[in-house]
Order: sequence, then structure tokens, then C-alpha cells
Amino acid sequence: MGLTKERKQELIHQYGGSGKNTGATEVQIALITDRIRDLTEHFKTHKKDHASRRGLLKLVGQRRRLLRYLKQNNLDKYRELLKELNLRK
Repeated sequence: MGLTKERKQELIHQYGGSGKNTGATEVQIALITDRIRDLTEHFKTHKKDHASRRGLLKLVGQRRRLLRYLKQNNLDKYRELLKELNLRK
């Protein structure tokens, strides 16, 4: 499936404030989380797709690094983002 243009713009507006703020840490984490959820659904039907599984693991690591950065720099936004995205920490 992938991330549609409309869904991507919706996430950017929701977490970035404006349509131009695509580099914000919160926006990047939200986009990566959406891709991770999509890939997780993909693996329920395609269990032997190991190439995509490697990509999933890279995305999870990238999101973990961004979350660590956000936690160090803005703890309130970090906690708020975890609640909004239903991430457990």
C-alpha cells in the first residue's frame, strides 16, 4: 500500500502545524509510525517477505533514535506524542 499523498499531508498538518513543517521531529515520527503500522499489516499475509522485514527493522531503529532525541530535548512533547500515537514506553 504505502503512504498516500493525502494521508501524508494530513499527518504533516496534524503534527507539524503547517504544511511546510515536514522536518519537525514529531512529523517524522508520525510518518515513520504510519509506515511501520502499514508494514506490520503486510507481514500478517506475507510472512516470508524478509527483504521488507529488514526495511521494517531499519524504520523501527530510526523511530527509536528520533524518539530518544525528542525525549532529551522536549519531554512534554515526547509524552504527548506517545499518547497520540499509542506507542508504549
